[in-house]
Amino acid sequence: MAKCDICQKDMFFGRKISITRSQVSRRALVRQKPNVRQVRVVVDGTPKTMHVCTRCLRSNAVKRA
Repeated sequence: MAKCDICQKDMFFGRKISITRSQVSRRALVRQKPNVRQVRVVVDGTPKTMHVCTRCLRSNAVKRA
């Protein structure tokens, strides 16, 4: 799984708790993956392909080629 080259966002691990009749019945590990896109960006005047999350794209942290 790729991680964002700008903010280093990576997979997040947590627990999903299933509650049945006010009792904690099951706990399962879940993975949440970041929304990472492979885009062409301009770095030091040259176009380059990088993995960038959509939050960095939306906040104009990189300039697209």
